[in-house]
Amino acid sequence: MPSAVRALGPPLLMMLTLLGTASPAAARPAGWSLAPAGGPRPSFYAEGAPGTALQDTVAVTNPARTPVTVRLRGTGLPVVLARATLTVPARTRAEVPFTVTAPPGSAPGDRSGAIEARDGTGRTASVPVRLRIAGPRLAALTAEHLAVHPDGITYQLVNRGTTVLVPTLAVRADGTFGRVLDRAPRPLPVRLAPGTRRTLSEPWHGRPFLDRVDVRLTVTAGGAHATATTSATFVPWGTLGALAGLAATAAVTFLFRRRARRTREGETPYREAELTGAAA
Repeated sequence: MPSAVRALGPPLLMMLTLLGTASPAAARPAGWSLAPAGGPRPSFYAEGAPGTALQDTVAVTNPARTPVTVRLRGTGLPVVLARATLTVPARTRAEVPFTVTAPPGSAPGDRSGAIEARDGTGRTASVPVRLRIAGPRLAALTAEHLAVHPDGITYQLVNRGTTVLVPTLAVRADGTFGRVLDRAPRPLPVRLAPGTRRTLSEPWHGRPFLDRVDVRLTVTAGGAHATATTSATFVPWGTLGALAGLAATAAVTFLFRRRARRTREGETPYREAELTGAAA
């Protein structure tokens, strides 16, 4: 075995496999690649109870004529690799064991992460890691903090279960003289992981000009059902303010004119007194 191979570490940390000699047609072999060891798999999959450490192996294949050095890391999940930096000789495949731990005390359900590798030139590759934490699957959802604003409706969805939810939303609003908003159920472009809280908005164009409405929001997902209600009063304060200003101006003008008229009516015109008497 070449000295460069022996320097890479004990076989418990890494396994190396020399690839067959490239054919003359493969003058420029493809770059290095990252994949699960032990056969063609699109991703890693592990399942266990909370607190369980699960093991697997990732392989870096270098078909080129020169060695390549990559840095390995796990993302999204508590992954521990046997080594973080790996130099793979030419035409060689290196395998690195790792463990992924189901977080202690976590709710049952699905989690996702990845094993990533990056070489000195910045080129990266990754393999998804899918972890299922054992336990009963429970779909639970709440809709909270429903509010009506000038530009629409806002609300929060909270996944209180143990499985990923893709919610469906329906919105209805009833005014004084009948229904003013009726939107049929439609899927929302969100995925709620267990324990996730998301603030969402719903536009409302053409809302009532002057009315009091009761808004009802209904959300379903994976068998879970949630509703939220609120009330709102639409008042055109700008228009009412203008009308109030005009009314106040008219009232002041009326009082002023009325007072002026009373003043004129109460005045006594001056008349020169007539002199009367007997002549001396």
